[in-house]
Amino acid sequence: MSNAEDIEDSSAPLIEHLAELRSRLIKAAIAFVIAMFAVFTIEVSPSLDKPFFNFLAAPVCDTLIARGEDCSLILIKLQEGFFVTIRISVMLGFALSFPFISYQLWRFVAPGLYRSEKSAFLPFLLASPFMFFVGASFAYYIVMPLAYDFFLNFQQAGEGSSAQVDFQGSAGEYLSLTVTFILAFGVCFQLPVLLSLLGKAGLVSARGLAAVRKYAVVAILVLAGIVTPPDIFTQVILFVAVYGLYEISIQLVKRIERKREADLKAQGLWDEDIHGEGAFADDEEEDEAK
Repeated sequence: MSNAEDIEDSSAPLIEHLAELRSRLIKAAIAFVIAMFAVFTIEVSPSLDKPFFNFLAAPVCDTLIARGEDCSLILIKLQEGFFVTIRISVMLGFALSFPFISYQLWRFVAPGLYRSEKSAFLPFLLASPFMFFVGASFAYYIVMPLAYDFFLNFQQAGEGSSAQVDFQGSAGEYLSLTVTFILAFGVCFQLPVLLSLLGKAGLVSARGLAAVRKYAVVAILVLAGIVTPPDIFTQVILFVAVYGLYEISIQLVKRIERKREADLKAQGLWDEDIHGEGAFADDEEEDEAK
């Protein structure tokens, strides 16, 4: 009898947690749907002339105008315009509702964390959307204009017996390429946040990250080849950006280790035999790792 009561008592908190999770997910889904329909309504409004698509098309349009050409994107399929609008609504709707979704997830997770864990985790939660925005902005304002200008160089003016090759881009294909750029750079710019969080948890060290630098270079090259369009130009830009973020991550982890070491020494818990001479590599050790 007592065993059955113990099982019922232990299952009650789980049911309460699942009910709270369900409530949080429903609120997040409602916020996403509202934001998506708001974007869709604005996008299809005749008086506003598709403001979101025009914003996403600005990099290629500005490049075409600078080359003395007209900006013209075509719809290959009858339903393509509708699905382009839906995709824009889903993407921007999620972006607009993301702060509220993150807040709901935080409210679900936070009660199970200690105060010190909350103070340690919250900065990373705030830094993640910020770094995504930085990466997306870098792609939109710097990478995409350069990449589109590079791609448009393969047009050809028909002279004599040569064929004329003009850009007549599909709106759906262009949106896919633009979203690929934005997501690729936004996600890759999460690297400092991820490695800093792992360093805070003690799962990685600055010395270890420096030691595997050559393997990180190979991994970043493979990543750049996977998440970007198949051209060397864009892949090189992404590689340079992500590798720079990797080096920044090493310095961030090193600062975290220095702070941890200082706190342990202040509490009298630092043991040189256990922790070594320091939690971070000095300049000579870094040079040897390179």
